[in-house]
Parts: sequence; structure tokens; C-alpha cells
Amino acid sequence: MRATFLTLLSGAVSCCLAALPVLAKEITVTDIAGREVTLDAPVHRMILGEGRQVYLLAVLEPENPFARVVGWRQDFSEADPDNFARYSEAFPELNDLPTFGGFKEGTFDVEQAAALQPDVVLMNIEAKPATEEAGYDDKLAELGIPIVYVDFREDPLAHTTASMRIMGQLTGEEDRAEEFIAFADAQMARVTDVIESANPERPTVFIDRAGGYSEDCCMSFGAGNFGDYVELAGGANIARDIIPTTFGTLNPEQIIASNPDHMVVTGGNWDAYVPGGAWVGVGPGADMEAARTKLEGLTTRTAMTGIKAVEDGQVHAIWHQFYNSPYYFVAVQQLAKWLHPELFADLDPEATMMELHERFLPVGYEQGYWISLHD
Repeated sequence: MRATFLTLLSGAVSCCLAALPVLAKEITVTDIAGREVTLDAPVHRMILGEGRQVYLLAVLEPENPFARVVGWRQDFSEADPDNFARYSEAFPELNDLPTFGGFKEGTFDVEQAAALQPDVVLMNIEAKPATEEAGYDDKLAELGIPIVYVDFREDPLAHTTASMRIMGQLTGEEDRAEEFIAFADAQMARVTDVIESANPERPTVFIDRAGGYSEDCCMSFGAGNFGDYVELAGGANIARDIIPTTFGTLNPEQIIASNPDHMVVTGGNWDAYVPGGAWVGVGPGADMEAARTKLEGLTTRTAMTGIKAVEDGQVHAIWHQFYNSPYYFVAVQQLAKWLHPELFADLDPEATMMELHERFLPVGYEQGYWISLHD
């Protein structure tokens, strides 16, 4: 009887302990801006300075990426409406989250944020100058609300891993963060190891950033972001020595003179910004016939006159949000398939994307993230 009683008591205690929330403890994180920030973690209430930061949260807490979110910037629904719809269906509570204007636009409401009693405000590094200029950092500090900076856009290759680790610390999901980092590193190595070993001739590539989004031609990438992706995939970015920063513009004459072997357009569903625009609407569940028609239409612009990429049909489109998410390694794989098909005949970026969704994300995978006129 005594043994039975002790067994029951032990089980009851274990049950009660399991039901208790994880107790917060004070930690210090070093954010992407190099600032040491001390706060209690795991955090229970956070504001996302950019809605697409849910790309990170979804990896860490796929059972409910919004459990800790008490407010966010509304860009997710506008910049990536296809994925927003899928997350909204799986987690309808996200539609009730308070939304904010941007720090960079100076439309963030500090009083509204304070009323939500957040433990932390998560900000992208590119918003730091505007945040400090507007005094948001000082105002939030006076209210005891810390800002933590992350980045998977300005320099994703250098900062995505660190940002994921920071988010792991804030949420108490360090092991999950390390599991994803190991997966991403292994998938990148499937390209970089081959390129390093084969040392192939590098085809030249013109990256048409958000091609068709506006009538101006042409936005592109310098030595960062998709510019880096191209180099890792064994290509030569024609804008590398022309655009001094991550983001910039090439004029038609520069593109024609470079005569690139490949043209890669980044695209997405931007009806919220440019309804019915010439942008290429790739993304989950995209209409591939419509995407192909729009991609073909972009080849008739003056900047594409007579270039080798158009003449050879080496014109491709890929999901723009690979530039602003921790899933960039999939883009590198697909670029490698286009640039060096003979080296990567056995590489299947589609399978990588499926595994990413099955292992780490709360929504199912749907095709539509890229298309090529060469297919």
C-alpha cells in the first residue's frame, strides 16, 4: 500500500510540475547590432517590428508561432499574402493581433505598444537608424521595454544563423534553433562543396530585383543578399562591382553591355502594392502559366535587347522573399541548378523545400516558388 501511495504521489507531482509554465530567468543576449540586452527569458509577450519575422518563429515554435506575439507590423499580409493566407487558415488568431506602422516610416505608436506590455520588441537591423533618429529606443527604454535587433535581409549569410540563435534564446528553443541551423548548413554545403571542388567557369548573371514591380529598370543587388547567393551557386553577379551596397540600380546600358548569360527575376504576389502589375507572381500555389507569361513579358524591355540570357532562354524567376527569410539556402540550390545543371543533376531543391516544411514549418508545402523559360 505504501509503495502504491508513493507511486501515485510521485505521478501527481510530476503531472503538476509538467503543467507549470517555464520559469523566466534573466539572460543577456548580444543582438545583431552588437548591443548587450538583458531581459527575462523565455519571453511571453513580444512585438514583431516586421511581420515576416514569423518566418523565424515558425521554425522555432511550429505548433503555434503566434503564441508569444501580442502585436506586429502588418507587412506579412501585404508582402507575402499567399503564405499569410496559409498561416491565417492554420492560426486564425493572427487576424486579431494589433498591427503597427513601421519604425522606418516613423509611424510606430509607442503608446499603443506600451499598452500591450511586451517583454521585448524584435526589430530588423535596417530599422535601427530610423529607430534612433525618432527616439523610439529611448522612449521604449524609459518604459522598460527592450529592443533586440535581428537580421535576415541586409546580410543574411552573416546574420541569419546568429539571429536564429538569438530567437532561440528569447523563446527558450535553443535546441530547435540548432537543429535548423545544422539543416541549413548541410543544405548549403551540397552546393558550396561541389562548386569548390569543381571550380567551374562562372556564367554571368543579372538579378532583376522585383522585376516588373515598377516601370523603372532595373533594381538589382550588389555584393550582398541575392548577389551573394549567385556567387555561392557558381555564378558571377554583373552588379557586384557596380552597386556599392546590397541594394541598388543598374541602367539599361550597363545590362546590355554586360550581356549576361542568365537573368534571374525575383517575384511575388504584390497585388497589395501594385495591383495587376507586371511583377512575376511566384510563391506557394502560384499560377505557373500566368507567371511564365509575365516572365516572358519582362524580356521585351529595352534593357534586355539582344542579351544572351534572353536569346538562349536562360531567364528565370524565383520567390522574392528568399531574400528576407532564413530559407535562403533553397534559393542557392535552385540557382545552382540553373547555372550548372551538369554539376547538380542529382540536387532537388523541390525536395529540400518539402523537407523544410515537413520538419520545421507549421504549414504544408505547395509548388510555385520558381519558374524558368528554359524548362
